[in-house]
Amino acid sequence: MGGRGGAVSQPTVTPGGSLDGPLAWNVAGLLADDPGADRVHPISGVTIDLGEDLRLAGPIEGRVRLVRTNRGILAHADLRTALDLECSRCLGDIVFPVEVRLQEEYLPALDLATGRPLPTDDEPDVARLTDHHELDLETPVREAIVLAVPIAPLCSPDCPGLCIVCGRRLDEGTHDHPDDEIDPRLEALRGFRAE
Repeated sequence: MGGRGGAVSQPTVTPGGSLDGPLAWNVAGLLADDPGADRVHPISGVTIDLGEDLRLAGPIEGRVRLVRTNRGILAHADLRTALDLECSRCLGDIVFPVEVRLQEEYLPALDLATGRPLPTDDEPDVARLTDHHELDLETPVREAIVLAVPIAPLCSPDCPGLCIVCGRRLDEGTHDHPDDEIDPRLEALRGFRAE
């Protein structure tokens, strides 16, 4: 299975169906192939924890293509999902669609043939496979989703927001509010007009 140089479609990844997480794969077989060999992994129904402040509105869908390079594995991910957010103007609930495109190279931590650790000092910032030749995309996918969240999400570009007096949406009915009662000490200023 997985001849040299050809794409091999793998079973769909589902929650709990892989190594340490739904976005992790053992790539020892791919490391043994020639450069250019690849594996395609469809992604369906995957959920990951985004922390306390964010929640997925739907599962992560898409595909991951892992390509053998002369140094390690190049991961290409095209994924889509949606987030439960709050409109920054009217505070209504919205579902915000997110598309994630990742491309990251992972280098082995151990020599495949001998099992000896490989030097990592010359490239300390490069992503590494685990000691069991596993590639885990959960952290980069989580980071990409978090970075895709807008600073001020809106339910619609023309959302009018909320009335500062009654708190209702500005586009819902009339907003006839009486004049605020003024502090009696400032009553004399009510008729003041600058010339």
